[in-house]
Amino acid sequence: MKDEAMRTIGESLFGFQAALKQSGSSLEEYLEKYYYRKWIGDALYAAMALRTTFVTAMHQFLADEGLFNLERVQLSPVTDPLAHDVEYVPNIHYKGQLYVMTHSMIYSKFLSCHNPRIKGIFVDSPNIRLEMESPDRAQRGKYLIDFSQMDIELRRNRGIDLEQYLKEPEKVKKVLREDMEKAMDFFERLIIHAVTKMVEKNGDELKALGVAIEVPKQPFPRFACDEAKRNYGRGYEVKVGEMTTAPFFWITGLLRENYDLVYPYLRPEGKVPLSEITSDMIYNYDICAKGINRDTGKQSPALEILSGAVREWLYEAIVERLLDNGVLPARPVIFEGNIKNINELGGYGPFLMMAARKDISGKASFPETFGGGIGIERCLYALCRGTVIDKIDDITCFGKNPDSHQIYLF
Repeated sequence: MKDEAMRTIGESLFGFQAALKQSGSSLEEYLEKYYYRKWIGDALYAAMALRTTFVTAMHQFLADEGLFNLERVQLSPVTDPLAHDVEYVPNIHYKGQLYVMTHSMIYSKFLSCHNPRIKGIFVDSPNIRLEMESPDRAQRGKYLIDFSQMDIELRRNRGIDLEQYLKEPEKVKKVLREDMEKAMDFFERLIIHAVTKMVEKNGDELKALGVAIEVPKQPFPRFACDEAKRNYGRGYEVKVGEMTTAPFFWITGLLRENYDLVYPYLRPEGKVPLSEITSDMIYNYDICAKGINRDTGKQSPALEILSGAVREWLYEAIVERLLDNGVLPARPVIFEGNIKNINELGGYGPFLMMAARKDISGKASFPETFGGGIGIERCLYALCRGTVIDKIDDITCFGKNPDSHQIYLF
């Protein structure tokens, strides 16, 4: 198998080199243009220095807040299904089992918070997302198929069970609003800490890139997704960004992944129709960021850098969201410690068994959490793009932008 893979890769590179030669170029010239010049250039040097400060500052803040560092998970029977289009999930056979490469560590984050003594976790996680190429082959500049994300999850410890969920909606809403405020405050303080360190330590690098960074102040401006879409339509993040001078701002209430909390989603009489769900029922949030041109003071277009939410935590709601989002083809049937139809559930069987688990007192043990993920390369690109940094490839050594190359050489 290894020899076959090597031959396949070699044949692809042979064809690529032949095409270069036919066009009057060479492999050496291609490597010089797209890799070597970037590696020895001032722009990437500055970006790497900024990245080091940014990531180190986040690690320090999260550790100081009492969160534990989690190992990376790159192979699993289950991964984030995502609400946006990717080509497919890469998979690997090992020891008779098929595993998928992680789109993100979302389910691993939830499961790792089971111990009630854990305040929360963080991990600089790997993400593989085979994004679709631009349909008109335009250079969008912001996507990578292989990237890093600072994944964070914190326990809420509220103890709200299904009966309270169904019968005490006002109490539950009050708790959820409080927890969403805690989540947004946490991420604002994290961003402020990391950005402050970059401003303090990397003045020369920011100058070399022709950008300035403004340390934001709390609270960041907030915009509801429903209203933003009504006012601006597609691409509303950029339009909303033009309405505020703040370098970071929130978009809240985006209907998307199955694990982002919608409340109420279940009622005693049945599920809430999709047409009735509004932004104030969706307990999730994005942070968008803008860079600043050092000479003109003009801000770059806003770009989403963080996505997060208060999470679905009750087994019944988790299952219904997975079904309604088309992730599961059937409802799991649990009987005597097993799942009768586990074969229908793909890799979700073990996860759903854990979500259904009760502790010795009969209470659900699945952790209540909120969290989010900060795209490291995406954030650096949002803050640094301008006269020197044009696309996300420019701030990465090995950036795999689907719109930049037909073949990746490293």
